[in-house]
Amino acid sequence: MKNEVFNPYLPSWEYIPDGEPHVFGNRVYVYGSHDLAHGWVFCLGDYVCWSAPVDDLSDWRYEGVIYRRTADPANADGRMVLYAPDVTQGPDGRFYLYYVFDKVGFVSVAVCDTPAGNYQFYGYVHYKDGTRLGDREGDMPQFDPAVITEGAKTYMYTAFCGNKMKERIGAMATVLGKDMLTVEEEPAVIVPGDCYAQEEKAALAAVKENAAAAACPYRLSSVQNWAGFKGHEFFEASSIRKIGDVYYFVYSSAVMHELCYATSKSPTDGFVYGGVIVSNCDLHIDSYKPADMPAAYGANNHGGIENINGSWYIFYHRHTNGTWFSRQGCAEKIRLLPDGKIPQVEITSCGLNGGALKGVGEYPAYIACNIFTDKPSLYVGSEYPRVSQDSRDLADGTPAEKADTSYITGIVKNTTIGFKYFDFKGIKSVALRTRGYIHGDFELRCTWNGPVLGKVTVDASNFWQSHSAAIPIPDGISAFYLTFIGTGTGQLKAITFMQ
Repeated sequence: MKNEVFNPYLPSWEYIPDGEPHVFGNRVYVYGSHDLAHGWVFCLGDYVCWSAPVDDLSDWRYEGVIYRRTADPANADGRMVLYAPDVTQGPDGRFYLYYVFDKVGFVSVAVCDTPAGNYQFYGYVHYKDGTRLGDREGDMPQFDPAVITEGAKTYMYTAFCGNKMKERIGAMATVLGKDMLTVEEEPAVIVPGDCYAQEEKAALAAVKENAAAAACPYRLSSVQNWAGFKGHEFFEASSIRKIGDVYYFVYSSAVMHELCYATSKSPTDGFVYGGVIVSNCDLHIDSYKPADMPAAYGANNHGGIENINGSWYIFYHRHTNGTWFSRQGCAEKIRLLPDGKIPQVEITSCGLNGGALKGVGEYPAYIACNIFTDKPSLYVGSEYPRVSQDSRDLADGTPAEKADTSYITGIVKNTTIGFKYFDFKGIKSVALRTRGYIHGDFELRCTWNGPVLGKVTVDASNFWQSHSAAIPIPDGISAFYLTFIGTGTGQLKAITFMQ
């Protein structure tokens, strides 16, 4: 690759969550919703696209705005926002963008001749009588569409099942015809929400007992497998891929921070729970910490898997600015085992890099994959240390300053900041660039609770100031952690490793 690539893989000022990666030709395109750095709700920006050559995942190119929220007749006044989209290539060779607005329950479609051109409104997914899917009496609202096209059929996956929403049964699979709009086969519920992850008889009884769910006209598929989803029930964020003859349905579970998967040899039936692929707070991972210890501040999650140049990756997002509404895309390389299983992968700072970062020279602090204090929390909040940035967004969602102004803020006593992984060679000293009313030492380690390698003392500064110390780091691939022991509240801009 031309350069090293970090997590997040896009520039520090860009906020593209819900990332769906697709390889078209010799490039990978990422489609997602569009948050703002200091957004007050989700998805305030128009759809933009980024792409990279499949053989150089460090060389991301901004493709520009591909679809504006006012292009849909249902949102001519721009009062609704564009939630997570997906794109598929239709049988006619054109590219179809499926999306849902935040205040309606139907699916809209736009079309373009190229993967990242100017998409034009095309129509609404509808039944054969013209009624929009989601508008018919008894229909569950559509949400977060995912699509895959095989021949003349397109399989679309949708749904949102909030906690204890008994009227929402689970994730739906709908078959569309050659025109990419018309429902050819009625939706089937394939994965249960948190009210219905039970044994078959109990699940059916629970549906029957709930009037709203019982009125749903959809087929209940794979009910015999629903108990297997207990603890990882469907919440939102549908994504679909086919590997060999197996369909992989990726989704966000009821706990929100994890992306799970289910598999089947049918696109609309027989899905069986597979496991967790990634958690944006690294819950369940016990390779470097206890499994039940969150190593970052998580929240909702959304993404998809894709084979890029022979390797499989999971795309997901992290949260910044102490809010749920400013999310950035990240990615990790995953393993697909011979039996079809996907082991859960750690969140890292090196993501798409293809291995550890070089570990020499300056690295921005915002690429930290672990941030926590001595009072762990699964979920993001403004009271915790966090990634932030100085620049503000304009009212139309355009970044006011496309520059590297990101840093970690809210650093208080016992804040730990971690980076994984570096390939250290001959490092003899470390410098930290800080600012704010902060006094004390950063203890440096290669594991979050390991022996202290040395300390860098910092003091209050109104502007960014560098502090260094002679601290040899053992050669080899390892993580790198800083724990602040001191007083005040400060910020960290960068770390420099010097030979």
